[in-house]
Parts: sequence; structure tokens; C-alpha cells
Amino acid sequence: MSSIKNPPLLLLLLLSLFFISACKNVPLVTSGIGSEQLASEQKYSKHLQVDNKKLANQIHISDIKSRKQHDLLQVNLSLTSTYKKSLQLQYQFQWFDQDGFVIEAGKSPWIPFELHGMQTQTVASLAPTPHVATFSLYVRKVPEKFFKY
Repeated sequence: MSSIKNPPLLLLLLLSLFFISACKNVPLVTSGIGSEQLASEQKYSKHLQVDNKKLANQIHISDIKSRKQHDLLQVNLSLTSTYKKSLQLQYQFQWFDQDGFVIEAGKSPWIPFELHGMQTQTVASLAPTPHVATFSLYVRKVPEKFFKY
């Protein structure tokens, strides 16, 4: 029968392996829940960032159209609800340069919109500078206390 000569070392090794395996499931996104973490089968999931897991399971980008207009990137995104009820939402575009750095952070406004049950709605925007290489659409629910009845 073999004996363990250094139990604290073995315990440290096991704890290290446990923490390493737990860390591999940390989402890549640092702000919000990346929908690619929840709906990887969606073709355009890398462009959608959602502020909560439940909402991320209820919406997805079903189509993207883009073109250059006077050296600026213009995008139309079709946002589709897979939820049966209406959603009161806000969206904001974030623009990134070719190195992945945010361009004009915080200058894009949050735009409110209602996405009805099972509806597809187009949201559009124009990049702020010609240096834009890609984008993300951030979507969040409007808290009920801000609803206007």
C-alpha cells in the first residue's frame, strides 16, 4: 500500500485543478452577457450583447445588411423576438476599429423601442467615423418604472 508523503501538496494541486477547470466557463464578454455564450447556433450572435440571460434567450439578430455611405459604415440589423409577449427595450450601437478598440465610447444614445411577440424589427445606424471596422448592438430591457402609461 502506497502512502502519500505530502498531503498538503496534493491538496494544493487538486484545488488548483478545480479552480482552473471552473475558470474555463467564464464568458469572454466583460460588459453584459454575450449572446454567443447563450445561442452559439445563431449566425450573428457575436454582434449582439444583452444585459441579462433571460432576455438573451428571447432575442437574436436574424439578418445584417451593411454598406459604405460616404466612407462611413451603415448597418441595418433585423432583431427577432422568440418570446410570445411584447418587450420594452433600448438599444445602443458600439463601434470598434480594426484593432478592437471602441470608437467614441459613450456617445451613442440608448434608443427605446418595443419588440412585439415573435416580431422582427430592423434597427439601423451609421458609424461615427470612417475608421470603424465592426460593431456590436447592445440591448437591454427598460425597467417597468420607466414605462409611460
